[in-house]
Amino acid sequence: MKLTKQRFNKPSVFADGFFCLKGLILQQLFNSYRLKKLAEAYSPENFRKRGHDLVDQLADHFENTIQEKNTKVIHWSQPKDEHVFWKDYLENGNQENLFSTIIDHSIHVHNPKYIGHQVTPTLPITALTAMLSASLNNGMAVYEMGVAASAIERIVTDYICKKAGYTIASNGILTSGGTLANLTALLTARKAKATTNVWNQGSVNALGIMVSEEAHYCVDRAARIMGLGDVGIIKIPSTSNFNMDISLLNEEYEKAKSSGIEIFAIIGSAPSTSTGIYDDLEAIAEFSAKKNIWFHVDGAHGGAAIFSKTYKHTVKGIEKADSIVIDGHKMMMMPALTTALLFKDGNTSHATFSQKADYLLEESKEEDWYNIAKRTFECTKTMASIHWYTILKTYGEEIFDEYVTTLYNLGHQFAEMVVANPNFEIAVEPASNIVCFRYINDALSEKETNSLNEKIRQSLLEKGEFYIVQTKLRGIHYLRVTIMNPFTTKIHLQQLLKQILAEVN
Repeated sequence: MKLTKQRFNKPSVFADGFFCLKGLILQQLFNSYRLKKLAEAYSPENFRKRGHDLVDQLADHFENTIQEKNTKVIHWSQPKDEHVFWKDYLENGNQENLFSTIIDHSIHVHNPKYIGHQVTPTLPITALTAMLSASLNNGMAVYEMGVAASAIERIVTDYICKKAGYTIASNGILTSGGTLANLTALLTARKAKATTNVWNQGSVNALGIMVSEEAHYCVDRAARIMGLGDVGIIKIPSTSNFNMDISLLNEEYEKAKSSGIEIFAIIGSAPSTSTGIYDDLEAIAEFSAKKNIWFHVDGAHGGAAIFSKTYKHTVKGIEKADSIVIDGHKMMMMPALTTALLFKDGNTSHATFSQKADYLLEESKEEDWYNIAKRTFECTKTMASIHWYTILKTYGEEIFDEYVTTLYNLGHQFAEMVVANPNFEIAVEPASNIVCFRYINDALSEKETNSLNEKIRQSLLEKGEFYIVQTKLRGIHYLRVTIMNPFTTKIHLQQLLKQILAEVN
């Protein structure tokens, strides 16, 4: 007993090794039990199986929706009912059916009868680039956190700048959506044109921007975030064609100036969201040059017309803008969210967010384009550049021309069909793939006509065969179609009109 006690008080090398090994074994057993869920979740084989299953499901989904084997675009349910369904599914639903159930309960944008919001039916290959981005998870704040994606982003943005007509002095960034891109552009404009440095000194003078009353609401929101308020958002009335009334620009500018408001930017819509009508970008460029203010183009939807040989004229003058926004997830077949923000003078984008963050952003005498967080709101962001790059590498820019031209052609054809039918009228001759129209009946008052068109849209939504949206223009309720699917045909559009007439008869 004494001997045993002595041995353990003064352990031998053998005893040390034995107890060390025993401890490691016990620790491994403990870890394997404690980390069982993590080991399962990170299992490459589990991922391989689930991944193959999901790709098969998505391939079937693309086939069934594009070929209309699934007749419904949307399976409509009330928000409270959908909430109850998913709450129950979390506790009681079959795990193996999760992905297919999500697909079934989602709107099917690849269906040719999806002609509602401005969301593209994504190219199937971008489902793979999205998975690649999510899997690698390179945050891209600084170069070493996104080596490949940062270099690819520079190539992509330089390429789009060139297509827009910019010179070698330009550059750009990719960011998460048109709202964020428009806000960033206006912050750059304020930094470049305002007489006080608001970023460092705070707001001293009343500042303002000029924008069409038909512009997307995100411009108004961005201006309010910047603290411009009601007085700083100079809404320019639109013409009978719903584009900015250029003849009023000087009058509105001088009125704002006499009220003590310093106008630092003007925004052109390419096109407006509600009507799809383009502002006169050349005239706005000329005005901005005379007043020495920043000219920004919100081309989130229609900026992609730079790729269309047929419809490039719609963005004539875009090359004169100081900044441009183009969404990849609207008219360029990419998953949300990915937006290109382009600057005619690339140096201006480096001054927008001038600040010091020693742990991340080092001072640099050269144009360190590769440290993207210096020029964006976002620090961490997705590897969105690989969507653009992969499409260009795989299909070439011709696919963008085909897509935009096809959809804009369909917009014009649909308008012709509406005008030819005495039961309908359009709000304005379309300039893009957006068409606003309504059912009319001389026996109905304006109020009754508005109410009826609202009911028509709701009925279409609940039946789910077509998906369209609605808008109000100068108090008149219109049905609104945005043709986003290149597999939509004139036959589908005729079927839509026929179904609407069936709703009211």
